[in-house]
Amino acid sequence: MAVLLAAALLVRPAEGQERSSVEVEALLARMTLDEKIGQLVQRMGGRSKALNSRLGPEELERVRRGEVGSYLHVAGAAELRELQRVAVEESRLGIPLLFSMDVVHGYRTIFPVPLAMAASWDEDAAMSHARIAAREASASGLHWTFAPMVDIARDARWGRIVEGAGEDAYLGSRMAAAQVRGFQGDDLAAGDTIMAGTKHFGAYGAAEGGRDYAGAELSERAMREVYLAPFRAAAEAETASYMTAFNAVGGVPTTGNEALLRGILREEWGWDGLLLSDWRAVEELMAHGVAETRSDAAALALRASVDMDMVADVYADDLRAAIADDPSLEALLDEAVLRILRVKQRLGLFDDPYVYHDTAREAAVLLSPQHRAEARRIAERSIVLLKNEGGVLPLARGAGNVALIGALADDALSQLGSWRAQGREEDVVTLRSALEAALPDVTYVAGADSRSDDASGIPAAVAAAEAADLVVLAIGEDYDWSGEARSRSSLELPGRQRELLEAVAATGKPLVVVLMGGRPMAIPEVDEAADAVLGTWLLGIEAGPAITRTLLGEANPGGKLPATFPRATGQVPFTYDTLPSGRPADPDLSKDTARYMDLPITPLYAFGHGLSYTSFDYGEIALDTSSVAAEGGSVTLTIPVTNSGSVVGDEVVQLYMRDPVASVSRPVMQLRGFRRVSLAPGETREVSFTPTADQFALWGLQGGWVIEPGRIELLIGSASDDIRASTQVEVTGTATGTITPAAIPTRVTVR
Repeated sequence: MAVLLAAALLVRPAEGQERSSVEVEALLARMTLDEKIGQLVQRMGGRSKALNSRLGPEELERVRRGEVGSYLHVAGAAELRELQRVAVEESRLGIPLLFSMDVVHGYRTIFPVPLAMAASWDEDAAMSHARIAAREASASGLHWTFAPMVDIARDARWGRIVEGAGEDAYLGSRMAAAQVRGFQGDDLAAGDTIMAGTKHFGAYGAAEGGRDYAGAELSERAMREVYLAPFRAAAEAETASYMTAFNAVGGVPTTGNEALLRGILREEWGWDGLLLSDWRAVEELMAHGVAETRSDAAALALRASVDMDMVADVYADDLRAAIADDPSLEALLDEAVLRILRVKQRLGLFDDPYVYHDTAREAAVLLSPQHRAEARRIAERSIVLLKNEGGVLPLARGAGNVALIGALADDALSQLGSWRAQGREEDVVTLRSALEAALPDVTYVAGADSRSDDASGIPAAVAAAEAADLVVLAIGEDYDWSGEARSRSSLELPGRQRELLEAVAATGKPLVVVLMGGRPMAIPEVDEAADAVLGTWLLGIEAGPAITRTLLGEANPGGKLPATFPRATGQVPFTYDTLPSGRPADPDLSKDTARYMDLPITPLYAFGHGLSYTSFDYGEIALDTSSVAAEGGSVTLTIPVTNSGSVVGDEVVQLYMRDPVASVSRPVMQLRGFRRVSLAPGETREVSFTPTADQFALWGLQGGWVIEPGRIELLIGSASDDIRASTQVEVTGTATGTITPAAIPTRVTVR
């Protein structure tokens, strides 16, 4: 067995002293050019459905030669311990490897898809999910996840909207920071934490036409104020790594965008973590047309400060030639190596490379009862009640025969979402199994699914509906309609589900639609036909119990929409925070305004919308001041909120702002705070928001964050289209802002 040479660089602490770490600068000085390049290389250990399958003798020889810095598509405490042993005991310098996987919304215990978790409007839930995912993933030998995905998505045709927090920069920022804190905890070296890999840096969600990988054309103001906001929030939460976006912005592919990555991310923000390309993105610089050869691509990415090349082996095979052509690149190589070594140092891998390889812990924590219980709790908090006409929900246990119709009601695989890490179909409790267990008289018929044109099951569904006292119809999109490379040109119901809906609705029986899927949909026919619509997304392994408890009123839905539901696909992108226009949309068709002739000017369901089995009344806003100094000022708004109904319920109190007169046209409203509050019947609580003047800033005409004098309107309500109270303050003086306003958290207190 080879001696761990890097151990000679360690200073062993005395008993009781704080653990020390390797001197990475000294280690760098001992490395050959090939060993340096090796640290920048991430290779596949297998495929996502065949983990560790490529870790044969040839791959182990690469590790022994120091030619690999990281592996993805690997897992297992025992398996990865042996791979790590080869790295630290049989390579010349004994540098440990990084093991990684896309742990997006759970490792073995699968939680709701990220868009669903954003619908909870609950930062603590987002952090809790990430904490559990880190606990399970680290127990299986992983150090690093490629999450959270924080791309703002304003076009629901984009399939990857399912992976993020939706359309809003402020909500997205809060969810981003919460997940980073959950994955990384207080100490990355703790052994049960993992490194966050915030992605995809840039404006990936702004892809033209909602087509995955397509380029984006947007102003610097939109980039700064909207798309970069959640990334800045992640930086403030000290994310240890970022991943670059596949696409180009203004014709410059992100993976080779020096101004964006080295300029804004590293120099302007002062962030010095590990920057990783996406899958083969360095190689794809040639397909983008900005690099002629692989060597050119390697040089572009390194100059942009991309530290690690995911699976393309461009750095491995072609960076040496690039350095030979331009020796100044070696200094940039050294910087990249140091950043990678420092991350390994933060993870504690130089002190104990085997801390992540405890098989007993792995067996104990995966899919534990406590983790399942939390998955169900968060699933319940992610459900959004979109419509409830006549109080058809909640259902009474003595409601008689219930016809449960729709293939999605019994589709376990779809509840895992498109990213499922080590989640298994057999772990999922479906709506069918949960509802059948809860009610004595349930008749299930598949009817039609979201994937097929087969309508042969519709007559049986109609017969079941006619024989029932009430119908629960599960429709929407299965898991494979959303996710990477799953963009859609149509947001309407796929397959023969619309026909199924119309046939079942024609029976005249009370109809509850359970809408499943990973994106906002254009479903006016559902809203028109159904007595109640429950938006349940794809909720993970506890989907069935969460939906069933909500249907029966054992859980009161309190979620709100993180993205607008359009009336038709042709309305997108359609967001709540539009610019006002010189001719704002008007329902009067005789006027020439910013609208479609064939649609109402409103969305089907607005951003922030979500009903409850109870009702909430809002009082008047009280201000602690009517004047806010641009330099360091703040204002506190306090509003009483009362549960005026008969059951316990959660309300998400939302704070919006508007700058009505500024040097540039400002959005009609912008989210600047929220808090989910639980209230007993008749209970009143006071919710206070304290935004700072920095949160009123805009990206100025000459660049830079500017706080301008003038009136700021402040609005509080239950949704972006349900404002209950408003007030205004006067900003006095001018000042320079600090960071993008949407990334700044508003202090909220509840009394």
